[in-house]
Amino acid sequence: MSRIQNTFKRLAGQQQKALIPFITAGDPQPDFTVPLMHEMVKAGASIIELGVPFSDPMADGPVIQAADERALEHHVSLQDVISMVAEFRQKDNQTPVVLMGYLNPIEIMGYAEFARSCAENGVDAVLIVDMPPEEAGDFTAMMREHAIDIIYLISPTTDEARIRKISAVATGYLYYVSLKGVTGSNALDVVSVAQKLQQIRAITDLPVGVGFGIKDGATAQAVSRVADAVVVGSALVKQVEKYQHDQTLMNEKLAATLQQMRDMMDA
Repeated sequence: MSRIQNTFKRLAGQQQKALIPFITAGDPQPDFTVPLMHEMVKAGASIIELGVPFSDPMADGPVIQAADERALEHHVSLQDVISMVAEFRQKDNQTPVVLMGYLNPIEIMGYAEFARSCAENGVDAVLIVDMPPEEAGDFTAMMREHAIDIIYLISPTTDEARIRKISAVATGYLYYVSLKGVTGSNALDVVSVAQKLQQIRAITDLPVGVGFGIKDGATAQAVSRVADAVVVGSALVKQVEKYQHDQTLMNEKLAATLQQMRDMMDA
């Protein structure tokens, strides 16, 4: 059983939902990332989504775009991100880590090398925003050979036929994008989210995480009532930007935000 499967099984036994924070690897400094990952786990993170910096992050709003730019100023590469996961694994061999990003850096590295490096360094899953199932045959084969989960996005406009196609190839969990737009968007409608999740669950037994629009403890709590996992990104990356010149304070602020979400989700 994979780390991701173990995590959802353990949480279900404790009647808890997964809390999945996202940060951009290498933002604001490469050596800040791994300590921050450990702090997030202490604060209640169940799974970590680690963004791979990319120059054209089409699904991300200005907050994460700026984070990518800060990381790229330090020339943080895909291999650097994988090495951060390896460093994280020296102290934490339990918390799943998902790499979230875009296809171009993986194409440059090569599917086989990417899959091998992920497996050898403790990466559990990948979420590639711009790789639809129809184009993922070779990539999927490589990931499965190395037991790396592939997570796919489902949006409010994804119809039933497409949900079935995605669910047939996805592993680990599904990521439901709760809003039409980019990361950091507003106006989360939990009723609409619940309706869509009902449709998704009629098709697949995979856990479903919900992201986009999670800003604080109240929104995390509301989403946790209907989803298997709550994904929070832009709200944390804003704090990274705000406190980027003080690593200790930055870690404290992000940990406090996640702890509040964890507490309210468990209430």
